Amino acid sequence: MQIRINKYISESGYCSRREADKYIENGGVTIDGKTAEIGSQVSTGQVVKVFGEIIKGKAESIIIAYNKPVGIVSTTDAAERDNVVNAIGHSERIFPIGRLDKDSQGLLLLTNEGDIVNKILRVNNNHDKEYFVTVDKPITAEFIKRMQGGIPILGVVTRKCEITQKSPSSFMIVLRQGLNRQIRRMCEYLGYNVIKLQRTRIMHIHLNDLKIGQYRDLTPAETELLYQKIANSVKTEEASAKKGKPAVKNKISVKSNSVIPKGTVAKSQQSKSSTSKKGRLASGNFKPAKPTADKKTSYNPKSKTQRSSR
Repeated sequence: MQIRINKYISESGYCSRREADKYIENGGVTIDGKTAEIGSQVSTGQVVKVFGEIIKGKAESIIIAYNKPVGIVSTTDAAERDNVVNAIGHSERIFPIGRLDKDSQGLLLLTNEGDIVNKILRVNNNHDKEYFVTVDKPITAEFIKRMQGGIPILGVVTRKCEITQKSPSSFMIVLRQGLNRQIRRMCEYLGYNVIKLQRTRIMHIHLNDLKIGQYRDLTPAETELLYQKIANSVKTEEASAKKGKPAVKNKISVKSNSVIPKGTVAKSQQSKSSTSKKGRLASGNFKPAKPTADKKTSYNPKSKTQRSSR
């Protein structure tokens, strides 16, 4: 039986498929001493090496829940002294499913199964992540309303989310996307600074009473339900193969000083005959996303800035 080289590597627990593809493209993977290519097949008995290290076949599945302390970095990079792998000290090679900011704490899942990573992380799969957040001043009804409705950060408007106030200056928030430092950026946009951020749940998996710095294996029930929930999830490579589907639905592009008409980006990506048009689109700047309905906005094309007033 043959298996694709990237799947073979990911199932061994060495890394995810996407990372395996990068190693293959860089010439770091060999099969019986010959440099592997994207799409190469591996048969039983063949010797696979990644940068000279022999990769064994599929390992026993490991998925753990870890209560990450503040200061630990969600990376396997050995150059990072405080990387999560060193902090956990697991006997098997594992890697994090997604990230949790260095300044944040709480639930982080780690696994040796490359296949499930993208299924859990991909934004369009709508998997819940719950956080407990403390900010530096009292929360208002306006703050909750605007956070729930979507905040313009990083060139997009965040997806609608659920917020439950827990105290005058703390709240629970459920997200279904994972932009870089998303909660902190959302709060900062509204004039708040995050004092504490703790992730308490990923899908059905709860932090509960797991102490900071400790980890546990998922229970059989948690694992079974996890596989059920991701069974029909779209993986990154599958979603990317769908033509005409933008990477981020809410992202707005600007050509010169005018907004590109709806659908232009998708069409230009499908057209191979107009390279100059692609170049102009690629070099365009992002216009700040449209704010929520309770803000009046004016846009000055010359200064490329956006001024808002309540």
